[in-house]
Amino acid sequence: MASPTQVVAVVSFYMVAALFMVFTNKAVLTSSPSLPLTFLFIQLTIAVLLLHFTSIFSSRIRKQVPSVSALWKETDAKWTALWPVLLINVVGLIFNTLCLRDVEATFFQIARGLVLPLTILISSFHTSSAPSLRVVFCAALVSSGFILGVAPSLDIGSSIAVSKKSLFFGFLSSLFIALHAVLVKESLPAVENSAITLAWWSNIGGALFLFPLIPMTGELGVIMETDWTTGAGINSMFVTGSAMTGFVGFLLCIAGLLSIKVTSPVTHMFSSAARSVLQTLLGVWIFSDILTVARAGSLLVMTGGTM
Repeated sequence: MASPTQVVAVVSFYMVAALFMVFTNKAVLTSSPSLPLTFLFIQLTIAVLLLHFTSIFSSRIRKQVPSVSALWKETDAKWTALWPVLLINVVGLIFNTLCLRDVEATFFQIARGLVLPLTILISSFHTSSAPSLRVVFCAALVSSGFILGVAPSLDIGSSIAVSKKSLFFGFLSSLFIALHAVLVKESLPAVENSAITLAWWSNIGGALFLFPLIPMTGELGVIMETDWTTGAGINSMFVTGSAMTGFVGFLLCIAGLLSIKVTSPVTHMFSSAARSVLQTLLGVWIFSDILTVARAGSLLVMTGGTM
């Protein structure tokens, strides 16, 4: 059982890393909107390389990081236990990336506003236990905040209108993130309760899943057309941002898994939702996003439900 100090430290670290990740991702996706899967593939690959790199300096980590041969040497029982969480994780990351690419940073948290209610619903269904009335009330507040944020508003002009496609991506992102949070708790025993081992499997499994999708979606053509002598086609923001988010994504993956491990899927989502206000203010400051009355009201209601 983790101590309160450990829980606060893990959750705080996760929130800081997640905030940095969102805004760096948004900057890269804005500069290179045609390469979302390539961008995600690079992040996951860097995370795997960093896990192996850090294992060189720590015997404790070395014991928890499998060798690449584990991909074909592990038993069927291991794959049976892990494939659901690996698949759900990468699908959630894809929809999360597509949603972030298509919406403003101030709206991203609203677009994914159903994460907490969906996590409560899936967790209750998975454990065959009904949530308390207080939890249901809080989830209802968060849901009403989401509805307020996505509903048509007089103060939202056509220049910042949100497409139905991006909202659909946001809903699917919320659904798969909620499923992933519940499955992580169930999958940890298969990796000896090691968040680092599960992080390795999650990142390398996601990279292998994305690899064939890059040529299928036409992103390989964009890369091949790049003039590497002049940088035309892929700008410096994509290269620099991919490296930075690969490193932070490595930290975020471990922090997120640790957060779920030392708390619970629902508590993890409460802490994730709590950063929405700070994320919105940073979005207005960094990207000059427009904060409408509807969006501000939505975030306040969602944050109130979270608190």
